[in-house]
Amino acid sequence: MDWWTNVLEGFSSRGHYPGRYGEDRYWDEPRRSVDDLSNFDNEDIECAIALSLSEEDQKGKKVIEEDNESEQSEEYYKPHQPEEDVTAQLDEDEQLAKAIQESLSLESPPRAQYDGGNLVPPYPFSSGYRICAGCNTEIGHGQFLSCMGGVWHPDCFCCNACNLPITDYEFSMSGNRPYHKSCYRKQHHPRCDVCNKFIPTNSAGLIEYRAHPFWLQKYCPSHERDMTPRCCSCERMEPTDTRYISLDDGRKLCLECLDSAIMDTHECQPLYFEIREFYEGLNMKVEQEIPLLLVERPALNEAMEGEKNGHHHLPETRGLCLSEEQTVTTVLRRPRIGAGYRFIDIKTEPYRLSRRCEVTAILILYGLPRLLTGSILAHEMMHAWLRLKGYPNLRPEVEEGICQVLAHMWLDSEIYSSSGGEGASSSSSSSPPSSSTSSKKGPRSDFEKKLGAFFKHQIESDTSPAYGEGFRIGNQAVLKYGLRRTLDHIQMTGTFPV
Repeated sequence: MDWWTNVLEGFSSRGHYPGRYGEDRYWDEPRRSVDDLSNFDNEDIECAIALSLSEEDQKGKKVIEEDNESEQSEEYYKPHQPEEDVTAQLDEDEQLAKAIQESLSLESPPRAQYDGGNLVPPYPFSSGYRICAGCNTEIGHGQFLSCMGGVWHPDCFCCNACNLPITDYEFSMSGNRPYHKSCYRKQHHPRCDVCNKFIPTNSAGLIEYRAHPFWLQKYCPSHERDMTPRCCSCERMEPTDTRYISLDDGRKLCLECLDSAIMDTHECQPLYFEIREFYEGLNMKVEQEIPLLLVERPALNEAMEGEKNGHHHLPETRGLCLSEEQTVTTVLRRPRIGAGYRFIDIKTEPYRLSRRCEVTAILILYGLPRLLTGSILAHEMMHAWLRLKGYPNLRPEVEEGICQVLAHMWLDSEIYSSSGGEGASSSSSSSPPSSSTSSKKGPRSDFEKKLGAFFKHQIESDTSPAYGEGFRIGNQAVLKYGLRRTLDHIQMTGTFPV
């Protein structure tokens, strides 16, 4: 099973994430000063000063004249008032003119500052006719924001996530919508599904993560190196806030898969009868009574080594069709969960296999969900059927391929029947047998349906030559010629029909 590696870069509609969590935006710097006031304001100031000086001249106070062609000359008129009164009156008029000028002037805006190399201007002031892009009303005299191609009342420029005004000089954008940088990170920056932390950026400043191709579980690349356990059934990684069950042979089982897991040989017998009925519905009845045993991993590996005529197996074998006489240790009683989420009190017993026909037993790994156990059993049952029907020794891609076709057909029939017959699959099981077993098991949970689709996906996407390519060639042959004609061609030629 291949896992995806994703590197998020840029900022586009494809859902990629920039290294700085969003496009940085800044307040526009105002290009205005006190000298840029309207002509109307300047004329008011000049008029007030001139009026003050005119009144002073009429009262016989000090007059200042400027001569452009000569030096300034000062002339004092001293009518009936004493010099001290004239000086006091001049001071009073100067203070009045200064007060008028200050009342008509606006306080100089604060200077722009620099923060980390980025210009951080202050709030500008409005003196013209502007429409707020938020509330669509006029912005009068006072503070306004200029960004995103428009102007805003400060209270109208709000974060798309928390709906609170954005008062910071720097913010993030997504889909032409503004966010607080912290809100954008919470809403858009991907979190690891294992450790629940924000997925860190790599050395290039890009967000890089792994994803399961079916479950789409996202996780930090470091979890592939820190021995984070996976469920032996669904392959999902164990989250830090969830405990998986530890089986005594070292495997881990998630709680969802545990819900339908088959734990001992006796518990598996009803499923075994259902698989036999499935084969009978395909006119492929298995006449011989073949023992079915659930075993631990060490017992399965030991039995595989005891086979004289070896068969092609996956790196981790979960089922085996035996042809030799040997003693196998089988799981007799379901274990219980003890301290530390571990199975304890598992009871086993030796089982002596005797050779009455070409097949002595079918072994299945214990502790797997019902649908996975059933697909493995359907696969191994096909091995048994081929041997009992006298098929010659086949190349691995042919024998394992046709066995995978039968496992896929059984899974498809289970999913088809559990969905009420809606949306039948286009695979080789497009006409599932009437002996469907879903009614015997009762309604399935949504997760179990999803799990069945995952096991089908595993078969379809397998990359191995025998199990993967063999299945795809065999499935195409069954779709084209039907199961019976395909089997007849294999028996005669040892190959799939093309």
